[in-house]
Amino acid sequence: MQLSPLSPTTETLTAFEAQALLLQDPRPYPQDDALHQLGHALMNEVLDLVTETALEDFTGLVCEALIGAFHSAAGRIERDADKARDTLGGLVRDFDGSEILDVEIQEATRKARAADVAALALEIIRDAAAASYTTSTGEVWSPWKGSVRASRTTAAQVEAREALRAGKAHKHAGAFPGATIVAFRAAPQADTAEDAGRIFDALNWAHRQWPDMALATSGAKGGEKLAIKWANQKRVTLVLAKADFDRNGRAAPFRANDELIALEPVCVLTLPNTLDPVRGEALQAFGPALNLAQKAAEKGLMHHVIRRRS
Repeated sequence: MQLSPLSPTTETLTAFEAQALLLQDPRPYPQDDALHQLGHALMNEVLDLVTETALEDFTGLVCEALIGAFHSAAGRIERDADKARDTLGGLVRDFDGSEILDVEIQEATRKARAADVAALALEIIRDAAAASYTTSTGEVWSPWKGSVRASRTTAAQVEAREALRAGKAHKHAGAFPGATIVAFRAAPQADTAEDAGRIFDALNWAHRQWPDMALATSGAKGGEKLAIKWANQKRVTLVLAKADFDRNGRAAPFRANDELIALEPVCVLTLPNTLDPVRGEALQAFGPALNLAQKAAEKGLMHHVIRRRS
């Protein structure tokens, strides 16, 4: 991608296009808009194929596998970039002014920068596919493990265990600098319009109180998925303490609560049942949300139960 007299200036380039331009590769890179279009088109093709077919029951699994493939590929390329930077660091330390080492340093620098741009391209495709998935199904994609860098369409996502390790190692700033944790758990049945409105009200209130907040949740279906949508809209960092049923069995949702409490949230918000009066009477309150409220009380943490408008 070379600038010509008719090309846009660097002030009008996207972050991806600007980084690609710095590589001075004679081969052109795809345009930012083309990468977005590819992500949307791929997801829409998948949805068109499975909808109203026998595969429809597995729509979520199929779509999330597609998104996850781009996420995994971006992660692998990022690891390659890290290796190139490690190599570069060693070359810089050993640099003796020789022409051979100078060439090697330039090559290691080029590889690291090229990998960064490639990873960013795949993240753009991933985020576009995830956005189409949410628009079409109402579901929100999040990775089974690992982190997701913030983009212009998604919030950064960090695993709770990773956040805890980073905090103990005093490297927290790399994940979400200065973030104040607000923990949230909600019932799976809390997915009505009234539930969404009150959840958004509560999270907007929390955001006003703590502008640097990060939202910590397990990412379960229902109310917590609505909270993740809010975080993506507001570009608020997500800390996900996912229930690990393979490891913890039925206790998994409660072990997730232990991770949420270990993050030392400044406030805990819970919605133990849907706010719909008819459905709410027919359904039991969500145990993990009640459990998180109990743990917050035991720790003396600020806790608010989301209720219907009076």
